[in-house]
Amino acid sequence: MKRSITSVPQIYRNVRRWTEIVSVLSKYGLADWLSRFNVDFVTDLLSAPEGEIQSQLTQSERIRCSLTELGPTFIKFGQLLSTRPDLIGPELADELTKLQSNAPADDFETIRQIIEEEQGKPLEELFDEFDQVPIASASIGQVHRARLKTERGESTSSQSTSSQSTSSQNASDESPTPAAPIDSLLYDEDNLESAEVVVKVRHANIQKVVDTDLDILAGIAQLAERIDDFRNYQPVSTVEEMSKTMRHELDFVREQRNLTQFRTLFRDDKTVSIPQPIVGLSSSRMLTMQRMIGTSLTKARQNPPANFVPTEAAKQGGNLYLKMIFQHGFYHADPHPGNILITHEGKIGLLDFGMVGRISERLREDIEAMLVAIVNQDVLMLTTLIKRVGSCPIELNEPALSNDVADFVGQYSTQVISQFDMSGALTDFIALVRRYEITLPSEASLLIKVLVTLEGSARLLNPNFSLMEIMKPFQRMLILKRLSPARQMRKMRRFYMEVEQLADDLPQRLSNILEQVQTGRFDVHLDHRRLGPTANRLVLGLMTSAVFLGSSMMLSYKVPPLFFAGKGPLGIQDLSFLGLTGFLVSIMMGLRLMWAIRQSGNLDEKD
Repeated sequence: MKRSITSVPQIYRNVRRWTEIVSVLSKYGLADWLSRFNVDFVTDLLSAPEGEIQSQLTQSERIRCSLTELGPTFIKFGQLLSTRPDLIGPELADELTKLQSNAPADDFETIRQIIEEEQGKPLEELFDEFDQVPIASASIGQVHRARLKTERGESTSSQSTSSQSTSSQNASDESPTPAAPIDSLLYDEDNLESAEVVVKVRHANIQKVVDTDLDILAGIAQLAERIDDFRNYQPVSTVEEMSKTMRHELDFVREQRNLTQFRTLFRDDKTVSIPQPIVGLSSSRMLTMQRMIGTSLTKARQNPPANFVPTEAAKQGGNLYLKMIFQHGFYHADPHPGNILITHEGKIGLLDFGMVGRISERLREDIEAMLVAIVNQDVLMLTTLIKRVGSCPIELNEPALSNDVADFVGQYSTQVISQFDMSGALTDFIALVRRYEITLPSEASLLIKVLVTLEGSARLLNPNFSLMEIMKPFQRMLILKRLSPARQMRKMRRFYMEVEQLADDLPQRLSNILEQVQTGRFDVHLDHRRLGPTANRLVLGLMTSAVFLGSSMMLSYKVPPLFFAGKGPLGIQDLSFLGLTGFLVSIMMGLRLMWAIRQSGNLDEKD
């Protein structure tokens, strides 16, 4: 049956972009569900002969390929969606992590214009040197090497002019080297006295592109919400959440604040290095930060820095992230190998702070309790915590969930800590909650994704790395922290404040209810579920009874017109035509009702 979508205005905006998106989805065999809606240009595109399904690819691979072809916004959306394996499943989430956000770089004059608009000064007054050819370009922005203004004055400026003219000449004589993705950069950790920096500049038209594509994604989500097969994926709320995150990443001021906050948290930690942002040369469209150099994790074992011990570096990185998560509740949320490097001093260098995670104290306590429950093999406690943390469906099969949780605990609680497979355990946990349609909060899903990615990155340095073994001291710390008097006092203070707030509000609210009752304005709003089919069957049953009784009376009183006015066959005579017709109709309605009840399986079923 065709469905009208006139209530979804996004469909009729940006029709050209809609056409491109539907064409790509059709090409990869992902747009058949759109044929249920009454949109002419969608129907034409779906039936186009050039739309070939890539049958040699799996569905997950086709989704990844389609997002890649649709451009930067959809690539970034896919990367964000990979952090929600509880919604899309571990297999698709793993496939979406392969998305690469390369993008063509803007020309130098465009970059110059953006920087000068943001800073209100010519580029030559801001930097001694500024490389015209970007060293990286991604979906949101591109990166250039530069040197800050120093006390060297004229000589540096002349060197800058010479450098820029040389770069310009090279650019004209040779084809430019393709820019690498931002997350593959190698930064040189120097003191800021050297004035070496990198400048990250947002693409000129990216804001308009993102706004257009997010508007279209919102329209697609509204369509998907109307189809039962997609409703469990919560498309509207998921797109809203991802859109908010993407718009945050467009604002480089947020990344600058993240850098500042992390540097403050780890200012006394000699094992980690975080780029220093240059506040005076940063804004929403550009970010200037300290230049660092080191060896990426993928190359550290082949070309190790001096005094580099892979096993110690893996342990050092694991401790760093666990400290972020369980002590600060604020962590770097993209620990893939391209964003982690080993500096010449043996420190762990972190790059790209556009995506960070925050974990509330209450959720942190629940996660701590889950770890304790797994260690103690407490199935009942773990099941209760899963239901409390996640959003459970109305018809949750709790006995089956408890049995599966018991199997999960039995499988992983007996593993040796040094050989514990954290990635496998978290993946199985995601599969378990997804099987019962339990939706985890976004911050919990992101944390699970970070832990899985972290263990994979650490195993590039140490194939035998076990995150659970690194977590062992933190487990003891968490248990002691839960029992500490300071935490108990904090909980009591919070409980007292909530009770005090309730005591302040309760009299007024009771007074309002009593006033509404006295004035006849008290309403009770009931939210019924699945009463529609029941009411329909009840109405059909009443109508069937009424037609049956009415037709029986017509037959009894011989209401004309009559069949067999004289003596008919088998002794039948004076048979009312209307009564006989009503009787047959009531029999058919009754059979239809019985069939519907039988199909629902609720005729003799007991609660």
